[in-house]
This record gives sequence, C-alpha cells and structure tokens, in this order.
Amino acid sequence: MTSGKVILVTGGARSGKSEVAEQLAAAFSGRVIYLATAGVHDDEMVHRVEKHQSRRPAHWATVEETHRLAQALMAVPRGCCVLVDCLTLWITNLLLDDSLPPQGAAEVDKEEYIINETLRMVETARSRELILILVSNQVGCGVVPDNRLGRLFRDVAGRVNQQVAALADRVYLVTAGIPVELKSIAAKIGREEI
Repeated sequence: MTSGKVILVTGGARSGKSEVAEQLAAAFSGRVIYLATAGVHDDEMVHRVEKHQSRRPAHWATVEETHRLAQALMAVPRGCCVLVDCLTLWITNLLLDDSLPPQGAAEVDKEEYIINETLRMVETARSRELILILVSNQVGCGVVPDNRLGRLFRDVAGRVNQQVAALADRVYLVTAGIPVELKSIAAKIGREEI
C-alpha cells in the first residue's frame, strides 16, 4: 500500500504538460484513473477530448467531473493513481458557475471557495493514499488581461497553483516538452545571506 503522493505538472499552453503527466501515470504499476474536468460544449472541444483519449492506454478508467473533485476522489479505490487534467479548466468551471458559492457571492468569496476546494482535494487524496497527478496551466506569464473576469481567473489560477505546489511532493514545470522538477532545485529564500 502506498502512502499517497501529490504531483503537480504545470506549464504554458501546448507545453507538453499533459503528455508528461500521462508518462508519470503510465509508470505507476497499479490502477490509473483519468479524471477529466473539461466540459464539452462545441466541436472544437470534442476534437481536443478525442485527441487526449487517443493517447491514453485503453485500460485506464475515465471519470468526468467538472466541479466536485474531492468528492470524485472519494469514489475511487484507495491507493490508485489519479491524473486530473486539468485544474485550470476546473477553476474556469467553478468561476463561471453562478451557484458556487451561494448565488450572488462576491468574487473574493468565490476565490476562497475555490482555494478551500483545492485543499479538500489534496487532503482527500492523501487520506485515501492516492497518487494524485494534477495538470495546471501557468497563466500569469503574459500580459495583464483587459477584463475583470480574465484578471480574476489569472489570480485564482495563480493562487491555486501556489497552494498545490506548496503541498505537492514534486512539481514539474514543462517547457517545449521538457519537464524540470522544481522542488528539488528550489532556492531556500530566507536561509541564505544576500
């Protein structure tokens, strides 16, 4: 039985992060469950989903869940590997759902709700001794969005990524298909003299 592990795989759009996450999951000797967070609302998304599905081994189970990731993790067998692709689509789903948290809540309340759901997801994975591989976009490297919702999305995604990275056992940054494990090489700010 495994003690559980959390791995974050992040990078920009088309960086190869999903493929790296899939390689990590494929190295796991037990059962693998792919937890898909994308809602499919148009032909372009159908094509994207089909492309992702074609890369996955046929024996991986797929669970589709756009909102309740912690609850979905409670339903999977203890000790398996769960690949969540991706957190940024999940954040989008929650931000655009006017009923979460209660309807009419302020943006700060919605942000706190998403952060708390992120913590619940990680805690659930640890308590169920899962290998949890999370894919998430790095969204704050470009220009400041020109609208309020875009700025809120960027801010929430940045906070979620920081929260998950702090709790993760390993964090990979993927650029041009090349993963670099960050936690092992991270500077220890505050412990070194300037």
